[in-house]
Amino acid sequence: MNLDFSKVLVGVSGGVDSSVCVDLLQKQGLEVEGVVIRFSPSSDEAVEDAHRVCDTLGIKLHVADAQEAFNKYVVEPFCENYVNGMTPNPCIVCNPHVKFATLIAKADELGIGYIATGHYAQVEKVNNLYYVKKAVSAAKDQSYMLYRLGQNILSRLLLPIGSYEKPDIRTMAGDIGLFNADKPDSQEICFIPDGNHGRFIENLGYKTKYGWFISPEGKKIKKHNGVHNYTVGQRKHLGVALGKPAFVKEIQENGNILLGYSGDEFFTSVELSSPVYTSGKPLNEDDVFTVKIRSAAKGDKARVAHSDGEKVVLEFLQPVRAAAKGQSVVIYNDDYVMGGGFIAKAIQ
Repeated sequence: MNLDFSKVLVGVSGGVDSSVCVDLLQKQGLEVEGVVIRFSPSSDEAVEDAHRVCDTLGIKLHVADAQEAFNKYVVEPFCENYVNGMTPNPCIVCNPHVKFATLIAKADELGIGYIATGHYAQVEKVNNLYYVKKAVSAAKDQSYMLYRLGQNILSRLLLPIGSYEKPDIRTMAGDIGLFNADKPDSQEICFIPDGNHGRFIENLGYKTKYGWFISPEGKKIKKHNGVHNYTVGQRKHLGVALGKPAFVKEIQENGNILLGYSGDEFFTSVELSSPVYTSGKPLNEDDVFTVKIRSAAKGDKARVAHSDGEKVVLEFLQPVRAAAKGQSVVIYNDDYVMGGGFIAKAIQ
């Protein structure tokens, strides 16, 4: 395959970050084309905005349809996980299986060597391996979301936004006359614009589990509204009164939801399924890394108790707050992503 590495294909969503990404790459002397991905009908506004951005910046825009793959790899597993008491993160699954897979496929089709997105992260080559690295902006860092990307993608990925703070990006957008310079960042799941994932799952006809809220003392309190409406660690909208603050401690196989009191939400270790490793090899047991159990977390120290191709067991040096099944734990060595996996079990 003959690829031209003087060219870069940018995933343009219509947001300010991907828009400025185009401008930064053009200033590096690269020839830039854009592609907007239609994931679902909810993507239509993004497609329109991408056309406006690319017209302003004077680049060609391609539209790629990924609805079938998005439904298979993201929407269906998202719904199935929730009705089985887990808490998925759809972006983490979408990135390797849909978003970046679509970008690479389109770049290959066009003979373009590099791909780029507006993620706040960096890619760095160390000893012939490409690593996802934390962004300069700690507040906006998205390296957690990219931990499952393989070498085939990282070796061709440019992330120019990762070297900047968000206010700098908005200033740049204003300087080049982009309409979206002050457009707010999206805070919702892209295919659920109203943020109500429970209703979304119900409307698609998925059957969920029902059961009882169980008090920390083991007593049935009241019936809940279906496990798909709750997640481990949740404190609000439970509709129960125990005399002191309570949270969802565990969603059980039989559909019951075990509650805990404040102070009981700490875990000492986690078991991860479907692990990926940047090096392609399991981690050394007894090594200590910084791990993040949610994107916005600062990170906690953990020892590798076990690591192979099937699972990873991490023991925290200090207990950490509620870890929800289905969420990801990402493992860092300083600023570099070493790998991660999905939480299969959290142990107190």
